Amino acid sequence: MNEERQMEYRKQIQKVIEKGPYKPDWNSFSHWRPPHWFSEAKFGIFIHWGLYSIPAYSNEWYSRNMYIQGTKEWEYHRKTFGEHKKFGYKDFIPLFTAEKFEPNEWAKLFHEAGARYVFPVAEHHDGFQMYRSELSCYNAYDCGPKRDVLGELKEAIEKENMVFCTSSHRAEHWFFMGHGKEFDSDVKEPMKRGDFYWPAMPEPDFQDLQSNPYPSEEYLDDWLLRTCEIIDRYQPSMLYFDWWVQHEAFKEPLKKIAAYYYNRAAEWNREVAICYKHDAMMFGCGIVEVERGKLADAKPYLWQTDTAIANNSWCYTDTLEYKTSRQLIQNFVDIISKNGNMLLNVGPKGDGSIPEQDKKVLKEIGAWMHQNAKAIYGSRPWRKSEEGNTKEVQGQFTDQKEVAYTKEDIRFTTSGDSIYAFVMKYPTNGEVTIRSLAVSKDQNAPEFHGMIRSVRILGFSEEPNFRQDEMGLHVKTHSVASDLPVVIQVQIC
Repeated sequence: MNEERQMEYRKQIQKVIEKGPYKPDWNSFSHWRPPHWFSEAKFGIFIHWGLYSIPAYSNEWYSRNMYIQGTKEWEYHRKTFGEHKKFGYKDFIPLFTAEKFEPNEWAKLFHEAGARYVFPVAEHHDGFQMYRSELSCYNAYDCGPKRDVLGELKEAIEKENMVFCTSSHRAEHWFFMGHGKEFDSDVKEPMKRGDFYWPAMPEPDFQDLQSNPYPSEEYLDDWLLRTCEIIDRYQPSMLYFDWWVQHEAFKEPLKKIAAYYYNRAAEWNREVAICYKHDAMMFGCGIVEVERGKLADAKPYLWQTDTAIANNSWCYTDTLEYKTSRQLIQNFVDIISKNGNMLLNVGPKGDGSIPEQDKKVLKEIGAWMHQNAKAIYGSRPWRKSEEGNTKEVQGQFTDQKEVAYTKEDIRFTTSGDSIYAFVMKYPTNGEVTIRSLAVSKDQNAPEFHGMIRSVRILGFSEEPNFRQDEMGLHVKTHSVASDLPVVIQVQIC
């Protein structure tokens, strides 16, 4: 996109903002509401796949860390690929041919896993665009695979009746390649806008939201144009921003992007949302996001956690530490009981194939999801989200360890005429007491005062015995056994 075309595009963006119902002011978003489809969907798939999948070493920050002298990535790169000035990060582009990339197979697998929406990363911190772009030639359509990866995934995802979403992690590129200027590497001046490594500035203090070097107006303009290009070309139903957009410099362009995106959605007659972390947006203007963690209590607002199948990387590496399907499902159950959604990341290999362990975990999750679909999709939190003594840990980066649940730990959702009780660790003797469904001792302030019509166990043919007293609803089964959460459907008259 030449300068003249960029100028025209800026005018178009401004025109859409001026004509639409949303303006670049947080007050203007007060009548925005989260999409209905998002509250129904509960489970989505995140995809981290790009140039970093070729070295497949350590994690998706390889492009930054390989230029920091003395790091394990720096040493690995020199040993495996040679000196940085002769083989830099850009030299992975010709190796990224994606010869085994089959978007329809990906989409079928994600659908089988029970996902209702999918979030491929459009551009990560490394600056390589996984989509067709007019703003830089360093994209998957013009080099590397020479395919519009994002466009092909959108088509495949929608063919499987899932919702297409996407994310931009471009903001951090301001400094991501900056360490390459500290020694003799291929990251060197002169650089200009549109170059792969541009601008490669010194790394700021991540915790300082006003840190220098302050992103330049030229860089912020480029970020805005790239994001709007994604919005217009692919019309995602949800847009996700990673962490550095909370920096003060991004506040004004982020408001413009939000206004532009929400106004475009009004033109499309679509419900959309922006996911954000770290209070980057004013509360109520988008979906609150918690990275690799969750909220400990039920909330009156929708929220989302993004986490990964592996503990130690978002992208594929040959040293992944996988979570079990049980750990992921238990985490998911706790999240939806508290009005949240879970976005689960997979990392395809550099050639475009999905690792076998990822497939195994996704299929195990899918089997459980389909068995218990009535308690999940379209459900809402009940008046109580949980019972039991196990305390949940709140906050980011808190989901690496598997929680030791007991038979006392139960999570709740509700849908239609039923309350669904998820027994997090089903007892081997088949005896469960749901204390929240006890006959109330206080008729003036009952915790539960409904009449129970029937009790069923989702996915099992056995009709359980049940009785209710002041201690709770007692359920007894003989043949029900599972290492995964078991769902008891309590139908109310």
